[in-house]
Amino acid sequence: MDTVSSKVQTLAGSAFAAVFRAVKIVRPHRPIHPKGIRLVGILERDSGVREPSGIPWLDTAGSNVVDARLSRSIGLPDAFPDIIGLAVRFSEQDKLSDMLLATTGPTGLGRFILRLRRDAATAVFSSMMPYEADTGPVLIAARTISGPEKLPVEPGAFSSLLGNESWILELHHASPLGPWTRFGTLTLSLADHAEDTAERFDPVLNPLPTAGTYGWTRRLREPSYALARRRG
Repeated sequence: MDTVSSKVQTLAGSAFAAVFRAVKIVRPHRPIHPKGIRLVGILERDSGVREPSGIPWLDTAGSNVVDARLSRSIGLPDAFPDIIGLAVRFSEQDKLSDMLLATTGPTGLGRFILRLRRDAATAVFSSMMPYEADTGPVLIAARTISGPEKLPVEPGAFSSLLGNESWILELHHASPLGPWTRFGTLTLSLADHAEDTAERFDPVLNPLPTAGTYGWTRRLREPSYALARRRG
């Protein structure tokens, strides 16, 4: 049964890569998330007593300077809603880590369903793909707690509305269907002199510190990310 499941997951990963390959003909640089907004800031993990996730990095107080990118995943025209992606990169013990979140529902099975949204300020972002911890699978989510009331994901409008303010998101972890537990905050602001970034975020090459990765998530992701890494 495990062999059959692995083959199905590998086939699904190949199917996703085929879609990427087709889109890459039109968008050779970025098949998805074609246009984004570069952000910088800090990720702070709380101190004090809280429900542990089973991932030591999440469960230990600390902070990391981050580079981030907010983008429209499908790349639909700005007048339409889109799946909003939030990619966060930081360094821990000289190793890069990329945390990728996308707009989903906040509860139950909705956490695994991508949602089209117009506004990043009112959206819930989640990892969808669970990380592996000693206690079992762990999801990560983020939601706005401070900043402008609206943040449309169009570079000009976003930059104008955010201005010199900070966009602060509360970070949570949970088991796939369990309650969310706060573990920190993510504070972001506009980067100087850069509307977008050429960086490519890759959770396969740059996993979360101290978190494991399930084989099935690698089989689903790796073919598409390998294709996306190719320039042109």
